[in-house]
Amino acid sequence: MDPWPALTVISSLTIRGSAYAFLRWIPGHHFPPVVLYSLILFLVSFALTSRETSPYDVVVDEIDIVVTDKDNENVRGEADDDSAVDDGNSDANEEEQLDIEETIVLEERDPQILKTLLFGLPSPTSPFWSLVTMAINIALALCVADMIFRGPLLYPSHDVSFIRVGHVFDSAANFLIREPDLSKLPVYVSYRNAENVGYELEKSVQKENPWKTATHIYWSSNETDFTYPFTITHLQPATRYEYAASNNQSGYFQTAPSIGETDLYDNKFTFLTSSCIKPRFPYNPLGHPLEIPGFKHLAQWIPKLQASFMLFLGDFIYVDVPRRFGIDKETYRREYRQVYASPSWPGVSSSLPWIHVLDDHEIGNDWDANTTSPYPSAIDPFTHYQASINPPPVHEGATYYSFTQSLASFFLLDTRSYRTPEFAPADPSSPAKSMLGATQLHHLLAFLREPSPPGVHWKFVVSSIPFTRNWRFNNADTWAGYLHERQLILEAMWDVGATSSTGVVVLSGDRHEFAATSFPPPLGGKWPLAATVHEFSTSPLSMFYLPVRTYVEDEAEEPREVCIKYLPDGNSKFGIVEMEKVSGGEQSLLRFRLVVDGEEVWAYVVSSPPAGKGRGKDAVWG
Repeated sequence: MDPWPALTVISSLTIRGSAYAFLRWIPGHHFPPVVLYSLILFLVSFALTSRETSPYDVVVDEIDIVVTDKDNENVRGEADDDSAVDDGNSDANEEEQLDIEETIVLEERDPQILKTLLFGLPSPTSPFWSLVTMAINIALALCVADMIFRGPLLYPSHDVSFIRVGHVFDSAANFLIREPDLSKLPVYVSYRNAENVGYELEKSVQKENPWKTATHIYWSSNETDFTYPFTITHLQPATRYEYAASNNQSGYFQTAPSIGETDLYDNKFTFLTSSCIKPRFPYNPLGHPLEIPGFKHLAQWIPKLQASFMLFLGDFIYVDVPRRFGIDKETYRREYRQVYASPSWPGVSSSLPWIHVLDDHEIGNDWDANTTSPYPSAIDPFTHYQASINPPPVHEGATYYSFTQSLASFFLLDTRSYRTPEFAPADPSSPAKSMLGATQLHHLLAFLREPSPPGVHWKFVVSSIPFTRNWRFNNADTWAGYLHERQLILEAMWDVGATSSTGVVVLSGDRHEFAATSFPPPLGGKWPLAATVHEFSTSPLSMFYLPVRTYVEDEAEEPREVCIKYLPDGNSKFGIVEMEKVSGGEQSLLRFRLVVDGEEVWAYVVSSPPAGKGRGKDAVWG
């Protein structure tokens, strides 16, 4: 039996299945080699199958045999001998002639177009359809190569120029400018009050709101990849401003409300949260190599929300997906430049500040090796592009941050730089394991114990990876692998809700799914039910989602972790966090709204704990 047709079908289906999975499902590094080797096997088996495939079918194959008798002249020898031989065998002396006639009727085979296109087999009679099915497989392999190589090799984005807003205080705002064209130096940056006016300012308004000098930038070099952070100060709280630079960069920002206050227009304090972006995924062969599809959904919502900032929870780059091109500093810098050079970036940054935390793909998948190589190369561009305009670090040199704004205080964790290895030891409950390291843990616990300023009713603990252990796939990389330290933190969170009117919320990402989880304190313990901690884990902003379900609540586990909502599907997800004061009361309402692929699909409201202490809170808690 000829094996080549079977190998052709197997290799063709493997190419198509692997390419689809890579381009539209998950851009894993294991798919491209499978596509390449399958393509080689396909081309060889396709050629051999084509050579052995006949364009005709045999419909009739008849064989006719005709026997013809012929007179035979016998050569006689001695009579006795001849007679002896001839007795009883006279028929043997007769010669017979056999005429064999074969009739074959051939019929041209059907081109089998559907079979050819579906399975990659050569068409018996149509070279055109054979070439089409072969071209499909070659094109898919080229699309895989295009997704891997075109961006990194053809779009290094050395010339990208931009200004973006980072952390915004109530009286100041952090900015980052990148200008590699030294002929444009010095760059002059100015700003003006843009309150109560549209994006196009009338001349009369311009006179009332004159431009003020923010800074002059005289120096730029490759030492910082041509980036320069600066701060505009002496601003008014809850006020909208316009900024512009002499290198044709401009935009808008709004200062934060005073601590304990909300936006004057809608009595709310709003921000956004998400994580995980990868340019050009899902793959579109006609799209720009640096396009980020999820940004178009975010851009549509920004004008409606007037959010104070985007709290981005890590994986701003995927340096190791689908292929790592190096571990040097320039490789990491290029990944950041490509995001900022994306044609999708201006739509989500011209009026929205971004704040960042570090996660694994800014370094390497499931990173747990502290500051060993390639961490120094990875942290260089993170420092220049992200951390330099983040909120103030908790202490000098730290990569975790804390700030208070409006109705909430925030602690932004670094879950990668200080953790002990995932499996050293393997027991997740071992006291020897630490996600944060002793110093960061100390500062986090101090943050939770510190009394909130007047009017502040929420504390957000921001973690790049999920706090819940309900995600069962690869959960050793999450807080599920560091349960002893997690329990210390969880009890400190319950203490907050038990002793104050401040609620604690965890924001996380990483899983490429969404889940809302509550952590009620143990029944009958010292903490009231009002001290329940809530987690909202949201991702990706623009990346793949898992087609299998990995989040499972186990009711037998203690402490209990209750699934409020699990929504895994969607290539683009972000959360809208809205807080508002309760009129005439001492509490605050937090509303979490989930947007998936541009549509709001779910919302949930949480109330901060009532004033007072102890379990008596439950009598008045919603």
